[in-house]
Amino acid sequence: IDVLPLGFVTDMPEYMVAADVLVTKAGPGTIAEAAAVGLPVMMTSFLPGQEAGNVDVVLEGGFGEYSKRPSEIADIVASWLQDSDLLSSMSQAAKKAGHPYAADEIVRDIGQQTIAWMTLNEK
Repeated sequence: IDVLPLGFVTDMPEYMVAADVLVTKAGPGTIAEAAAVGLPVMMTSFLPGQEAGNVDVVLEGGFGEYSKRPSEIADIVASWLQDSDLLSSMSQAAKKAGHPYAADEIVRDIGQQTIAWMTLNEK
């Protein structure tokens, strides 16, 4: 198995599209980006409180697992990579959970609400 550990990068979307699996902590932005591109996620840690719910989203969505034990993480990821049907199923589950156009939709909604408020208050 080829593993490419990365520090901070500015071209993460390109890496995510090229990857088969993402091993990461349960950060909300990372989980959302992975789901948007259909990338199965192996979570290794989370910040108590603010990131704990992200673990549940991935587990309940069926597109990843959580473990903080390195040997278990390796075994799980290796099993995923040896089962193309499982990876495909997890990828589809991630895409189902993802919202790749969420930012556009939020901006559109804010714009529509702003226009409606301005129109209402012109009188």
